[in-house]
Amino acid sequence: MKELIALPLLSLVLVIQLAIVSRIPLLGGYADLMLVTLAAWSLQDRVETSWHWAIFGGILMGWASALPWFVPLLGYLLVVALSRLLVRRIWQAPLLALFVVVFLGSLVVHIISVITLRLFGTPFSIADALSIITLPSLLINLFLALPAFPILRDLAVWIYDIEDDL
Repeated sequence: MKELIALPLLSLVLVIQLAIVSRIPLLGGYADLMLVTLAAWSLQDRVETSWHWAIFGGILMGWASALPWFVPLLGYLLVVALSRLLVRRIWQAPLLALFVVVFLGSLVVHIISVITLRLFGTPFSIADALSIITLPSLLINLFLALPAFPILRDLAVWIYDIEDDL
């Protein structure tokens, strides 16, 4: 069940991302709800399925995005790797760890996206991409991280308590 809950939940996150969140820009930046969800899920103590979630979320976002499929997958795997590393190191301050993971994860995903787009020949200034797209996206992601963490913490407690009862 722990692995199967990712299918409907991440599909719902993708639908919300595409239908609602993508319609609320800040300058040229948009929130990455999948990144925030994966960061908040993988920072939970009892969660063992964060790698499954990252792979499924990366495949879903790669399918729905105009970027090549490997860009979101690689970015989300790096986000989960960072968050699993921080769970072992800074487990006393999970909200601080969430902000660090969302901040660094947003930067990593955007840098990978910019490098990939530049390699495929898209003409844009890297400085403009950072100031107009990355920084506003980072601000929105940090704002969305506040409600995402308690929601996913409650979901993790609920899922793992059900598994313990079985």
